[in-house]
Amino acid sequence: DMADKAKMTVDPSFRIAEIDKRLYGSFIEHLGRAVYTGIYQPGHPSADEDGFRKDVIDLVRELGVPIVRYPGGNFVSNFFWEDSVGPKENRKARLDLAWRTTDTNQFGIDEFQKWCKKADTDIMMAVNLGTRGTADALNLLEYCNLNTDTTYAKMRRANGHPEPYGIKTWCMGNEMDGPWQVGHKTAAEYGMLAAETAKAMKVMDDSLEFVMCGSSNIKMPTFPEWERVTLEEAYDYVDYVSLHQYYGNPAGDTADYLANTLDMETFLHTVECTIDYVKAKRRSTKQINLSFDEWNVWYHSMDKDNEKMAREPWDQHPALLEDNYNFEDALMVGLILITFLKHADRIRIACLAQLVNVIAPIMTDENGKAWRQTIFYPFYQASKYGRGIALECPLASGKHDTSGHTDVTDIDATAVYNEEKKEVTIFAVNRNMMETVELDCDLRAFGNSLRIGEHTEMAGYGINEVNSSADDRRVAPKPVADPADALSDGSYKTALKPLSWNVINFRIEK
Repeated sequence: DMADKAKMTVDPSFRIAEIDKRLYGSFIEHLGRAVYTGIYQPGHPSADEDGFRKDVIDLVRELGVPIVRYPGGNFVSNFFWEDSVGPKENRKARLDLAWRTTDTNQFGIDEFQKWCKKADTDIMMAVNLGTRGTADALNLLEYCNLNTDTTYAKMRRANGHPEPYGIKTWCMGNEMDGPWQVGHKTAAEYGMLAAETAKAMKVMDDSLEFVMCGSSNIKMPTFPEWERVTLEEAYDYVDYVSLHQYYGNPAGDTADYLANTLDMETFLHTVECTIDYVKAKRRSTKQINLSFDEWNVWYHSMDKDNEKMAREPWDQHPALLEDNYNFEDALMVGLILITFLKHADRIRIACLAQLVNVIAPIMTDENGKAWRQTIFYPFYQASKYGRGIALECPLASGKHDTSGHTDVTDIDATAVYNEEKKEVTIFAVNRNMMETVELDCDLRAFGNSLRIGEHTEMAGYGINEVNSSADDRRVAPKPVADPADALSDGSYKTALKPLSWNVINFRIEK
């Protein structure tokens, strides 16, 4: 029953912005099994000479992740970086207050730098502004980036790393608005500390850019006043405001769950407006953008985790936040990525939290293989095809209401034009649970130069279907064969199944 129709226009001159490749960033925190038995497991059959799991590196490279935030997260707010460098036998184990575990410090900044080189990604480094401050941030920066004849640069060289790491992007702490954060601050206190720390770090290395903590989520009682107050202190010294948001479906209400990107639109719009208000108030010409440096689905494992941390604290790398993602979670991740692309003019960095084992697209068996969760696929396809120019795509679609949202479009879709590769790609989700929707794409602006390339869909799965091991890959994109007349006279028509993630790639052949 093709009760529903949707129409979108794709024109290469309707540009939103050049997409920053860091939109496809991720995050490794010293939490659960992200580091130990995730990216680092000496003695594992796939481990290389540094103890890095090669099976994980292969999957990270497949995802094409250009930047990884490290070492936290809540973990960073009581992190003593000096304990994680130097000879491993001398490193001090420490209690992590955020996740109530013990960190052996057998993996630290030097190992992570080495891992990033092998995984073909850059580091986004966070400094501890919880229990520490400006002086320690400067010491860490000197250790990482300077080649001077001074204590911490010498220390790095003595530890066997002659070349500076050249880390460009630095987070000024993490979620400092959150009462759960070790060293939580008021907005004015944090804004001042972030400003002074960034200002001092810039004296040491003027090529740096800084991410200031925005609100930990849209429901924080201090949102968006936190953004205004902190920016009034730090506007001249920072380059990005961070946003964090996780989604879940504890009520088992699929339709309302998939409407959550409407809340994300509100969140983005509010933060953009607050930044621009401070900009106007300061008569500034400087543009501050967004770093959505924690986002994902997270709810499956929460009760179990809270119980574990309370019952058995101070374990080494216990299994925490190991959400096993189902099919509807993959649809949600697809919707979030579409939303990011629509805001590519302001979102320059985004980090899927996290990369391995901890609320992650990649899972590892300690005694076995690494494997792809359901959410791996939309992220992989967006990273592969979502490079180039984000296009403004006028879209007319039927709408529906859910328990918590009104006027939810059945179809959410966008397109990306890659001039270099000569291709254009449409990403579309049908979040109507019942109806197939015919999507009619107006592509006349490309003349007769388009040919259909790869066309895949994730559709027809039960919402709770999961991939549960390396041998279980049932929930994955499947190729769609387009009829001969799907693309004709500058129009492309395709049927989007109920609850589906669709990627349609066109090659441009002059």
